[in-house]
Amino acid sequence: MEYKAQYQAYLAQAMEALDKACDRFLPEESEVCRAARYSLLGGGKRIRAVLVLSVCDMLGGDMRAAEQFAAAVEMLHCYSLIHDDLPCMDNDDLRRGRPSCHKAFGEATAMLAGDVLLTEAFEVIANAPAEPQACVSAARALGAGAGSRGMVYGQELDLKYEALAATEEQLRLIHRNKTGALINAAVQMGAAAAGASPQQCKALEAYAYGLGLVFQIVDDVLDVTSTAEQLGKPIGSDSENGKTTFVTLYGPDGAMELAQRLNDQTCAALQEHFGTKAAFLQQLAQQLLVRKN
Repeated sequence: MEYKAQYQAYLAQAMEALDKACDRFLPEESEVCRAARYSLLGGGKRIRAVLVLSVCDMLGGDMRAAEQFAAAVEMLHCYSLIHDDLPCMDNDDLRRGRPSCHKAFGEATAMLAGDVLLTEAFEVIANAPAEPQACVSAARALGAGAGSRGMVYGQELDLKYEALAATEEQLRLIHRNKTGALINAAVQMGAAAAGASPQQCKALEAYAYGLGLVFQIVDDVLDVTSTAEQLGKPIGSDSENGKTTFVTLYGPDGAMELAQRLNDQTCAALQEHFGTKAAFLQQLAQQLLVRKN
């Protein structure tokens, strides 16, 4: 199947799974759950969900389980965005072209909406139609990617270095955790649904962290070259806050050259391990490199 058609097919699977998760775990009579639904179903590329599904598909795994795992990783990612937008963090009023959750529902409700998404993500995994070991592996991957060894640690480092002149090595550490860890969780959850071998999981981990770093470098470039309308969120906040990014280190062109080199290395290693089966994942990496939003 052609790349765009395949991406849309995975996206449709992910959206159906999200709708089912909302119906089961986020009742509309609750304002907190309505706020969670507002953010969760408010658009986005669903890259992490697509990664879960495409990895499972590549390895010939159980797509029913992968659909549930895909919904779970999107729920957890959405919680992180809601909390990230709060006044005590990035204080952003716009997300995906709409008012942020705290602007639409108030800060307290937004905080609880993030909390409920984080919590229910693991209930979605626990109720997936999969072998118990697959659910345990998926939950372990998501917990590791989101917690003190992953995304939360990355956020902590990001705050620590916000007003400091970070080096490239320090930036890589920040974004390995802040961005790469949850992307790795997504591919490992897809691998869990397929009963992947340790060797396959290791190769996918290298791909995920490479993809996460490229994604962040491109984000840094778009923050200075794009518009709020194109991105659906505020721009220029990094430079306004004096934050070190790959663009401040190397300029937009130099940052994109670095992203291209990293992307080439990441895709070459993936192909070496999985061959032509990895074509979709390679194309996904290329599309993230040249994206405009």
